[in-house]
Amino acid sequence: MPATKSKSRDKKRGKPFDPSRRRFCHFCKEKIDEVDYKDYTSFRRFISDRGKIKSPRTTGTCRRHQRQLATAIKRAREMALLPYVAEPKPAEGGRGGRRGRRDRDRSSSD
Repeated sequence: MPATKSKSRDKKRGKPFDPSRRRFCHFCKEKIDEVDYKDYTSFRRFISDRGKIKSPRTTGTCRRHQRQLATAIKRAREMALLPYVAEPKPAEGGRGGRRGRRDRDRSSSD
């Protein structure tokens, strides 16, 4: 019974879990001791499309370099080298927006 649950859970994720495949820290692999905020072009792989810092689980960075990376990204944002959030995409009737605003304006004019 437990074996079938784990298989169905793996199918939901999209990729099957492979314990032999291990993610390695990019900074350890390149033998980078300190993550520098001025090298903001290399941060793109560690930032999501919305501008959030990706977790070490998805990027594979070690604990030490993840802390340095987060600090460096925050410093680069403070120095205006990186945006805090990504550019908004034009909405096509998706989530959010100002759908109910017209109704509110009509009721106040009555």
